[in-house]
Parts: sequence; structure tokens; C-alpha cells
Amino acid sequence: MLKMKAACECCNVPLSLTGQAFICSFENTFCADCAEQFRQVCPNCQGDLVLRPSRRSSPTQVAKSGFKAKLEKILP
Repeated sequence: MLKMKAACECCNVPLSLTGQAFICSFENTFCADCAEQFRQVCPNCQGDLVLRPSRRSSPTQVAKSGFKAKLEKILP
């Protein structure tokens, strides 16, 4: 599963799950401004920086809600 990092690895600006971010094949993650500054080349591995896919929610949020629903069925 793709690790959705919460901040740019260069300037530390927060990145949302649905916002624009760029990643390389090693999942180094950068904001759009830093990716443009690096000319779409990862400064860590020299790989291409491509647009990161977005997510509607984090896997931990989904897991928590499913777990909570199961507990509500079991507990009175």
C-alpha cells in the first residue's frame, strides 16, 4: 500500500490526502512547488516525480470505523 506522507520532505508544508503532491518510485513525497523547483526529478534518488493519487480517507480511519461498528453489535 502506498504510504501517504503528511508533509513535503523538502519544505515541510502539510499535504492532505486529497491535495496535490508528487512522489517518486521510492515514495519520496514533495509539494507541487518543490516538485516544480526540482524539475520533476527526485533530489534523493534522481527518479521521476509523478502526481500522487488521492485518497478520500486514511486506512486507519476506515479500520477504526469498522472496528467500532463490530463492537457496537457485540456490546449492549
